Formats: sequence, structure tokens, C-alpha cells
Amino acid sequence: MGLSFCSLGFSQQLDINDFKGFKPRVIGPAGMSGRVTSVDVELKNIDHILIGTASGGVWESFNGGTNWKPIFDDAPVQSVGAVAIDQSNPDVLWVGTGEGNPRNSHNSGKGIYKSIDGGKNWKLMGLENSKTIHRIILNPTNANEVYVASLGSAWGPNPERGVFKSVDGGVNWTKSLFINDSTGCADLVMDPANPNKLIAGMWEYGRKPWFFTSGGKGSGMYVTFDGGTTWEERTEKDGLPKGNLGRMGLTISNNKPKVVYALVESKQLWVCYSK
Repeated sequence: MGLSFCSLGFSQQLDINDFKGFKPRVIGPAGMSGRVTSVDVELKNIDHILIGTASGGVWESFNGGTNWKPIFDDAPVQSVGAVAIDQSNPDVLWVGTGEGNPRNSHNSGKGIYKSIDGGKNWKLMGLENSKTIHRIILNPTNANEVYVASLGSAWGPNPERGVFKSVDGGVNWTKSLFINDSTGCADLVMDPANPNKLIAGMWEYGRKPWFFTSGGKGSGMYVTFDGGTTWEERTEKDGLPKGNLGRMGLTISNNKPKVVYALVESKQLWVCYSK
């Protein structure tokens, strides 16, 4: 990498030898764009696709992705972490703001939004202080039952993080799972055969402009069998790695719901399989 200077008419000449002790380093900018953070598809019409982006709002397609239109531009924040289509009524759309990937170019959000007219109009449904919403899950048998996974603030502790639940379509929210003010919910999945069973991956983390901490005593896997009223922790006794855990990704097999996969950040990267 070379070092160059622009010489102006009245500038003093610089000796390149004076800079031999310097090594080039990246100082910015840290701004990034273009990340798609969430995708949902109408199952009865797979040409209808909804995507959320890290800094570009929400986009919708009705022809399988050939053409897209923005539907969230009038919202006060364009950082989106999660989108969801109500499969029982596709005119009902959900958007959770605040990207759930706390990188150095992360943008915080301002709550969860709902549209009942296909994205023409949006209403703020609360959780403004959650800062990030990484997952939105609707009960397929009762669309008024909504679960939200929040990582919380990427830049410091806050209590508005974990798993939230609404039983009245987002009018009111209760905190279903909370560990501490530095641990958020990094992933949340629902058993396709039993909407009362959910698995949450909790993640203790902290982002600074110059440093990132991933993992801690607050991290772990939790399971509920009663729709979030109570949660049970899974540990190394159940097959997870020993020691402090970091972020984890979760998925449940659609055709074999007893099969669960977990990608777990630990001292050694683990892929866990349960059946």
C-alpha cells in the first residue's frame, strides 16, 4: 500500500522518509448496507415474499422476487430485524425494527409495527425500548398469539430484552423469558406440531466501537412446553457443550418435529442434534 500526498501551491514539501515508521490501518468508514436480515413467504402463494433489510426498510414482491416495492418508507426507522406474514390473513404483516446482528455498523430500532392492510398503513405496537427484534413468531392456530425475540441494546445493558409474548395481537406484551440485562434472545423457534413448545437461544454479549464480547454465564438454551409461562434450561447434561456459550442458531425439522438442530458458539464450535 502506498502513501501519497497532494501538493498545493503554498504547501510545505514533505519528506516521505519521515513516515517510514507508520503502518497503514483501517479507520473507517464503518457504514454498511445491503444486508437482508429477514425473509417470510406466504405459504399458500409462494410468489408473495416479504424481506427486511438492515438499513433499507421492508420490501415486498408478488411475482417470486422478479419485482420489488418498498412498503415501510414512511416509518421513522429503516433498520429491520424481523418480518412476518400472518398465514391465516396475508394482509396482516409484522415488522420488528432493529437489526439483530450487532456488528459495528448496527442500527438500533424503535419497536414492533403491524399492518392490517397489506403494508399500506403501519401502527406501532410497542416494545420501543427493545432496540433489536430478531424474530417474530405467530401461533399458526391463533394469530393473536405473537412471540418476539429481542437481543436488546447492542451498546450496553438494558432490561427490555429476551422473549416477549402477546395474546391480543400486539396490544399488550409480557416478558416471557428474561435472564439478565446483558443477555438477549438470539434465536427462537416454534415446534410446527405443537405451538406451545418453543426453544430459545439466549446470548450474553456486548458491543463496543472497538471491541466485541460474545458469550457469558447468561447464554444458554431454554425450552417451554406451555407457551412461555415456564422455561427449562438445557445444559451439558443434555448434550450441549460445557462452559460459557455464545450465540446459537436453532431450527426444528418440519416433517420430524422431534428433530432439533443447534449451531452453538463455544470453546469449540458445535453442531448439536436432538431427536
